[in-house]
Amino acid sequence: MARNKLKNIRENLLLSKSELARKAGISPLTVDRIERGFPCRVDTKRKIIHALGLKVTDKGKVFTD
Repeated sequence: MARNKLKNIRENLLLSKSELARKAGISPLTVDRIERGFPCRVDTKRKIIHALGLKVTDKGKVFTD
């Protein structure tokens, strides 16, 4: 069901959902929902990508939609 690779990337970086959420400036619940395949806004995707230390051009590495 999940249309993104966020959980795998987050776990490979040894980040908890709470840590990623804090770095991205979003709620842990939002991280959980995205990892379960729920849609999110483009702005939220950008925050997550930056929090993972990636560039916006790396969007395809995290989100496949």
